[in-house]
Amino acid sequence: MYGEGDEIRDGAVEVLDGPFAGWMTWPDTDPYESLSGPYFFKAEPDGKVHCAMRAEARHMNGQGSIHGGALMTFADFSLFALSRKERGAGPSVTISMNSEFVGPAVIGDLVICTGEVIRAGGSLVFIRGMITVEERPVLNFSGVIKKIRVRT
Repeated sequence: MYGEGDEIRDGAVEVLDGPFAGWMTWPDTDPYESLSGPYFFKAEPDGKVHCAMRAEARHMNGQGSIHGGALMTFADFSLFALSRKERGAGPSVTISMNSEFVGPAVIGDLVICTGEVIRAGGSLVFIRGMITVEERPVLNFSGVIKKIRVRT
């Protein structure tokens, strides 16, 4: 199911089969994401990163559209995928995230995230992103990740 990782040794592996074959994921590194995902990412040749998930019945709210918490969890995953190159392989945590719900997603939708690093400093990385379905905005978000310095 999974192959080797890539040049950044942060536990990411390539998906070898299924609809997301060729994408990367972090299997079993975050218990909550393992429960709520799976989520995937890939870097294009131009360096742009795309993240994806398939909306399932378990992601829906009582109105039949994707739950805001499911979108925010995917956005949080995407913060890390979008900033992977700038963060490197060391540990890091989300310290801030803002979001605006723009539109719905329903069961079966391919939910895509694109975004960019706005600024990467010594310990903080600022990111913004947009989650879409068929290029229709679903969630706009921004966040800040702090790189954790491991004390020896």
